[in-house]
Amino acid sequence: MKALPNLITGLRLALSLFVFFALATAAGDMPGVDASGGAIFALDRWAVFAFAVAAVTDFFDGWLARRLDATSVWGAILDPIADKVLVCATVLGLMALAASPMVVVPAALILFREFTISALREATAGRVTLAVTLLAKWKTTLQLVALGAELVVAAWSALDLPPDPRPILAATWTAHALLWLAAAVTLITGAQYLWQARKALAAD
Repeated sequence: MKALPNLITGLRLALSLFVFFALATAAGDMPGVDASGGAIFALDRWAVFAFAVAAVTDFFDGWLARRLDATSVWGAILDPIADKVLVCATVLGLMALAASPMVVVPAALILFREFTISALREATAGRVTLAVTLLAKWKTTLQLVALGAELVVAAWSALDLPPDPRPILAATWTAHALLWLAAAVTLITGAQYLWQARKALAAD
């Protein structure tokens, strides 16, 4: 039972890859794979379901680890990696699926921050410990909510949601607003980490 939290984290990694490949295939960006008609709808639909399950596991693996007294160094390393893989895989899939600047620009900003801070952590490993801020703890949750909303909008027809343009427009603008907010919070937390690293390195 104590291996269960890490297995759930591993499941999140596998689902993240599925989300990306499903969205990229539905967008026609997978070489040698020609999806059309019902296959595209199925891929969009399953991408949404897979993302939802993966997002839920982000809560349950940590909760189970504490409940089962199964926290481990490996789990502490794997969990944030799985979070970033899920976010980045979904962002890349959405960028393939949606050409709108309202999606592409904030998505690109999120990717920029995630790769920059990951590189910063790698470069300063062993020299500087970057404390996780309260805002950073909520960042991933906000990212997942925003990306989930964008996925629902992108897969609206595939999910058999009402074709009425009013709820579609409301859902679209809500999803875009959440994604821009997530991008803003992501950049703010990135700036916080850069400031922490600068101060720590200056005092080193």
